[in-house]
Amino acid sequence: MNNEKIKKILLKTKKQVFSEMLGNNPSLFQGEGFEFAELREYIYGDDVRKIDWKTTAKLGKPYIRVYHEERELNVVTAVMMGGSSYFGTVKQKSELMSELVATVGFSALKNGDLFTNIIFADRLYNMSRPNKKFFAIQDALTKMDAFNMLGKSSDYQAFADTLFSRIKRKSLLFVISDFVGEINFGLLSKKHDVVALIVRDRFEEEPEELGYLRVLDMESHSSFEGTIGSKELQGYKKALHENDEKLYAHFKKNGIRHTKIYTDEEPYLKLARLFGGR
Repeated sequence: MNNEKIKKILLKTKKQVFSEMLGNNPSLFQGEGFEFAELREYIYGDDVRKIDWKTTAKLGKPYIRVYHEERELNVVTAVMMGGSSYFGTVKQKSELMSELVATVGFSALKNGDLFTNIIFADRLYNMSRPNKKFFAIQDALTKMDAFNMLGKSSDYQAFADTLFSRIKRKSLLFVISDFVGEINFGLLSKKHDVVALIVRDRFEEEPEELGYLRVLDMESHSSFEGTIGSKELQGYKKALHENDEKLYAHFKKNGIRHTKIYTDEEPYLKLARLFGGR
């Protein structure tokens, strides 16, 4: 990316989050920092996501849940930027990660919450201080753009351990990664409200036969030279499928919300769907 691309991402995501089309919704994740207080009858203009459907069905008219504020949220985006992020057929996965960070960041600021961004690969590379200013989002994207992913492995165990030890206060924690590897966020999910944003390119999941070629691993810098045909692809797809089945089971067991966003998709819509379906 370059400065022009960063500006485009900032303008696009800010417009999406602050657009009048969102009506009265304070943010994508409204209600995360609020405690349930009472039920009252629905008034035109109320957020339909607050409707209590059981009460509505019993009484025959819509009722909504009213919340009172507990505290300001601490919203954290933690981005795993190993070498595998340096890939994409439509756009790089790292660029999609930047869009997700900006969208979450602007939503936090719109809601008056604190925002922090973390860059990780084989170790912690950057952790910003909690902030409520727009500059914090621009700074996060600038640091991500300047980060050299090539040759860096994705150490998920160190990632989980670091997030657990370094984020002191209970947070709404967005972990952004392609999630290929051994993942254990069990302990982390007991301390924080963890949301996993899985970033993938469709070619990773449905690759084509490429014939004879030389391939470079962006994390280890090791190379492979040979034929990539149907047999090799079947083995690769099976391994990725097993990785994802294990991943989803882990998320379900630990109550971790998640969604997958491809490089050809609109990240804001996927996030809105994830939180709108609460």
